[in-house]
Amino acid sequence: MIPPRAWQRMLSGRRLDLLDPSPLDIEIEDIAHGLARVARWNGQTRGDHAFSVAQHCVLVEQLAAHVSPEFSREERLMALLHDAPEYVVGDMISPFKAALGLDYKAFENRLMEAIHMRFGLPRKASAQLATQIKQADRMAAYLEATQLAGFAIAEAEKFFGRPRGLSGPGSRAFTRLAPLAPNEASALYLKRFRKLMG
Repeated sequence: MIPPRAWQRMLSGRRLDLLDPSPLDIEIEDIAHGLARVARWNGQTRGDHAFSVAQHCVLVEQLAAHVSPEFSREERLMALLHDAPEYVVGDMISPFKAALGLDYKAFENRLMEAIHMRFGLPRKASAQLATQIKQADRMAAYLEATQLAGFAIAEAEKFFGRPRGLSGPGSRAFTRLAPLAPNEASALYLKRFRKLMG
């Protein structure tokens, strides 16, 4: 019996073993390329293009830094990478993740740890940082839901809460979300990553 193939070949030429991911097989260009082609909301958004996970990650990083301006470069980078495993597994909606159970979460966590190690970050975010990133993630979901996915404000508030702290300098960037073509979303993600990496 030949064991089933458990690796994914990336455009960089890397072969990422999904069961035992190595930081050496992770490239930011592969992450950006993949995330720019994964649609948020299962593609059910307004516009000529899907709103990609790459754009979502940039939005979360910007929201996290806006709400917590004391965030370090490392913390902002962890916010940008918060959904990076989806370049391999796609953007599964929360109810489906729950149905798959803890095995899926353990798989996702192993991949996230490898990604963090690849870029010199702690293997896991602290509990406080994870909470702050989750808060920014929910804020992004609210903005996406109301601007792109057809949710009424009351409905979005019920599922994601009403965002707080979106006023002040720089807040206009959050009021006009526009889905980008995949190559533009990939370039945006890479630009943010490279700026944060210095």
